[in-house]
Amino acid sequence: MIRFNVTALVLLILAAAAGLGGCYPKAVGPLGEGGKRLTWAEMNLEQRKAHMKNEVLPRASAVFRTWRPERFDQVKCSLCHGKNAKTENFTMPTAHLPRLSGDVLLGPEFEKHPDTTRLKLDRLVPEVGDALGLKTFSIITRRGFGCYSCHLGPTGPMFGK
Repeated sequence: MIRFNVTALVLLILAAAAGLGGCYPKAVGPLGEGGKRLTWAEMNLEQRKAHMKNEVLPRASAVFRTWRPERFDQVKCSLCHGKNAKTENFTMPTAHLPRLSGDVLLGPEFEKHPDTTRLKLDRLVPEVGDALGLKTFSIITRRGFGCYSCHLGPTGPMFGK
C-alpha cells in the first residue's frame, strides 16, 4: 500500500506549477508604492516611455544591429511604431508593420523571409518580451509576447492582442 502526505503532494504540485509558469508578468519597471517594482501593465505612460527608451529600445537595437548593422545603426521608436510615435499613439499591434499570414507556425513567413523570421523568433521576441517582463508566446496556450504582439494578422489583431 502506498502512503502519501497530502501536504507534501500539494507543495510538490505548487512548486511544479511555479517552475512551469514562472512569475509572470515580471516586475521590470521603476519602483512603485511600497517600494516594489512595477510590471509593464502597472506603469503609467511616462514610465512606459522611459522603460522603452532605457530598456526595450537598446535591446531591440542590439538585435537589429547584429543582423544588419548598416541599416540599423540608428534605431528609433518609429521603427516599430511608425508615425504614431510622433503622436504618442503607441498602441500595438500596429498597421505600420507588415501584416503576417495568421499562420500560427508562420509557414508563409519562413518560406518568404526565413532569416528574418528566424532572427525575430529566436532573438528579438525573447529580448523584447524579457525587457517587458512578459512570457514568450506559447503555441499551446496561444498567449504571451510574440510576433502578433507587434504585427497584425491578415484581418487584424490575433490571439487576443
